[in-house]
Amino acid sequence: MIMGKLLFIDVDGTLVDYENNLPNSAVEAIRKARQNGHKVYICTGRSKAEVYQNLWDIGLDGMIGGNGSYVEDHNHVILNQMITLEQCHRIVDWLHERGLEFYLESNNGLFASEKFEQRADATIKEYAKRKGKDDAEQMTVRKIFPEMIFGGELYRDDLNKVSYVLDSYQDFLDTKGQFPDLESGTWGGKGEEALFGDLGVKGITKGNAIEHLLQYLNANQADTIAFGDAKIDIPMLEYCAYGVAMGSGGKEIKEIADYITDDVDKDGLYKAFLKLNLI
Repeated sequence: MIMGKLLFIDVDGTLVDYENNLPNSAVEAIRKARQNGHKVYICTGRSKAEVYQNLWDIGLDGMIGGNGSYVEDHNHVILNQMITLEQCHRIVDWLHERGLEFYLESNNGLFASEKFEQRADATIKEYAKRKGKDDAEQMTVRKIFPEMIFGGELYRDDLNKVSYVLDSYQDFLDTKGQFPDLESGTWGGKGEEALFGDLGVKGITKGNAIEHLLQYLNANQADTIAFGDAKIDIPMLEYCAYGVAMGSGGKEIKEIADYITDDVDKDGLYKAFLKLNLI
């Protein structure tokens, strides 16, 4: 039987800020919580290739990636549902036809479209600005995605997700209509304004993935706590027994959270761990 709680922590805007800065207090909180017998999993939209070594170095029990399409516990893969090669062909061709720049997210890397770096530059700066960052104008695609691959193969069978830069909200609506067989979403910084669209495996959510993990661990839903900041985290907070929203989070997630902590860069995670007697 599992002792302690199972903690599910979103990454961007929850564990790290939007420039990938990891607060020392968050590292300390997670390490102390695990010493106290709690299990800690990151639960993120990122694919495994985007979970850099500094996050694993904290000490984690595993991860949920691709917003729920990939689940692992101590390097054991429990779930890995991917976009098919045929779907990938259709996505890449559609985005090319629309003139929309994109990147493919797989556990083997991030693969950018031909003009993604140039087109996404202004969008990345806007994204950082909306998160209230003073040095937003210094943000670049390569700073945000340090290991992104440019010029790689775009027709792939290993995809968790595809993100694309929106020129207008209509681009999202049209893409969603074009791919009823896939899960469509948007993301874009504070207040949840849409800057990017994304496409993933149909029916996948962070909550659904946590359920798969609990079945594997033979663990109880009553012992789960979720931490997040965005609309995509809502199914995770709804599924878990207790939900914490970050102070810098969107309005919708704050409305359904059991507790609202401080911003990520104001030791919000550490403060929440204290409040919940995890440390």
